[in-house]
Amino acid sequence: MSDLHIGPASADELGAVLDFWKTAAEGTSISDDLAGVERLHERDPRALLLARRDGELVGTVIAGFDGWRCHLYRLAVHPGHRRRGIGTALLAAAEERFAALGGRRADAMVLDRNERAHPAWEAAGYGPQAQWTRWVKPLG
Repeated sequence: MSDLHIGPASADELGAVLDFWKTAAEGTSISDDLAGVERLHERDPRALLLARRDGELVGTVIAGFDGWRCHLYRLAVHPGHRRRGIGTALLAAAEERFAALGGRRADAMVLDRNERAHPAWEAAGYGPQAQWTRWVKPLG
């Protein structure tokens, strides 16, 4: 995995990230537009982590920290690069970021219907919490 580089996205890469999600991410969100990703980057320029192999964007994860809890969103690996440890490496980088920020617990937004992803999340130690039901309200 030595040819894999993980680091924060730069402002000029945000459009490419949106294009990448159209291919690699399961589903879309109302915040999947340039203005939404720019707000994320402006607020926390180190939250959006990109995985590159030989300069090619092959994976992403948003590792957000609000000062209290750690949140994972948009873990996505290009279909042609899956099952090669990229998702695991992205999660490890996110967890290192959280530890450095003092985070003590991470939660992940994982779609119920994205069943192909569930084993990878479980292998990383994440799992559904029976006592919690996430209720979501789109804003705007």
